[in-house]
Amino acid sequence: MTIERVVFAVAGSFILISLLLAHYHSELWLWFTAFVGANLLQSAFTGFCPMAIILKKLGVKPGSAF
Repeated sequence: MTIERVVFAVAGSFILISLLLAHYHSELWLWFTAFVGANLLQSAFTGFCPMAIILKKLGVKPGSAF
């Protein structure tokens, strides 16, 4: 898998997990959902993604997502 696909998978998983936690535990988990969404939005405009930096250091190969 490429860095871009892993970022998409992790972000999607975080959003789904936080929505489940908000439904079953506390609505405050929606702040985490908002944080992930805001990070995805800013990375689309700036190209800066902390998760991509971490994955690159872990040795995940870069490449085209599609």
